[in-house]
Amino acid sequence: MRDQEHLFIGGAWAPPSTGGTIEVISPHTEKPIARVAAPAEEDADRAVAAARSAFDDGPWPRMPPADRVAAVRGLADLYDARREELAQLISAEMGAPITFARSAHAALPGVMMRAFADLAAALTWEEARPGAFGRDVVVRKSPVGVVAAIIPWNMPALLTVMKLVPALLAGCPVVLKPSPETPLDAYLFAGLVEQAGLPPGVVSVLPGDGRLGAHLVAHPGVDRVSFTGSTAVGAQVAAACGANLKRVGLELGGKSAAIVLDDADPATVAAGVKVAGLMNSGQACVAQTRVLVPRARHDEHVDALTAMMEGLAVGDPADPATDVGPLVSRRQRERVLGYIDLGRSEGARLTTGGTALPEGVDRGWYVRPTLFAHAGTAMRIAQEEIFGPVLTVIPYDDEDHAVRLADDTRYGLSGSVWTPDTDRGLAVARRVRSGTVGVNQPYTMDPAAPFGGVKDSGIGRELGPEGIEGNLEIQSISVAAP
Repeated sequence: MRDQEHLFIGGAWAPPSTGGTIEVISPHTEKPIARVAAPAEEDADRAVAAARSAFDDGPWPRMPPADRVAAVRGLADLYDARREELAQLISAEMGAPITFARSAHAALPGVMMRAFADLAAALTWEEARPGAFGRDVVVRKSPVGVVAAIIPWNMPALLTVMKLVPALLAGCPVVLKPSPETPLDAYLFAGLVEQAGLPPGVVSVLPGDGRLGAHLVAHPGVDRVSFTGSTAVGAQVAAACGANLKRVGLELGGKSAAIVLDDADPATVAAGVKVAGLMNSGQACVAQTRVLVPRARHDEHVDALTAMMEGLAVGDPADPATDVGPLVSRRQRERVLGYIDLGRSEGARLTTGGTALPEGVDRGWYVRPTLFAHAGTAMRIAQEEIFGPVLTVIPYDDEDHAVRLADDTRYGLSGSVWTPDTDRGLAVARRVRSGTVGVNQPYTMDPAAPFGGVKDSGIGRELGPEGIEGNLEIQSISVAAP
């Protein structure tokens, strides 16, 4: 791991305004692995000024969309050549098991970049319509302006691409603020942007804390904020944007349900929930951590889920055999352990897990995969986002009851339905109030389909053509004959 003494501002490396640094700690060893420059508010101001100049006077927003598409495809080529390095960085800085880091953290963003480029190439950027009053009307789409993109630590490269690339394709300069827990992959991505030769001012990358994020959100030079993070912080972002009538997109928390119908096979469900609920060591906003099972088959499903979780390999994230790695920080581990204690006190039955360090592991921010059974939907472990390898099984009486339980939460981000009858699964999925639902699979973030939540899970959509259009304004021009 190399230290980085400079910041990436407006497409070039520059010294920070202060001497502050961010120390990157390995979740596995609990020791420092790198130090990078810490930006201050003055650095954010420089980045916004560069982006403002690029938008107001630079070539990027005025390029034909096809030229921006070509530039993004070139960036994707550069990205693909560094995928393994990126996977290793993310595994080291946030503890993702290396197999998952390679497939989801590193490979999926490259696929998304190319998919976004294809979507932008097919987008109708301007069209003429016959007006209702006999006059022609031209409807055109133009970039919204400077975008501040704020991402968390759990899926850093994926979320970088989900926010940065659609904005670039729309013609918007971007100031990207990654989390201080995961700056290393962000700096690698900044190097790729430099290598791609984008115009000055179009991209800045400033890893920083919440104070830096708040400064960007409130900055008068920013036209749109795209934020992924907790619901509590998202509400603050929305309030700040609302006060200035600033465009905003929010992808927030989740407490998603896997609805297991009465004809589902317990072993099949357990294999699916292994991914749906425990991907990225449970640190995923789309994780389906509430498993709703028929009351009559509760114990069958609990036994299958318990066996699955007890068979998971927990340990060194660099080991390809590892299923569950450490949590990102000591603070996050203590938060998850606190919820486990809470589940015990609430009366749920612990069937496996419940402790920090697995057998044979003497360091690192680990939590053993934990399953609670016989839980009630009013329990806090069934209502609040834990963000760790903790699943809660809740029994239901009939299909209507299952749908009510799935919706009995402030969130509505993801979910799944498990049944050998696909038509029945689709019918149930359509009844669930959630932005995304999978049938017989965890919801797959398909770059062709819009992604986002309802209720307290967010505002707006990413991915699909909708992800690009969120960075566009629509202008109507009425034309009369002279």
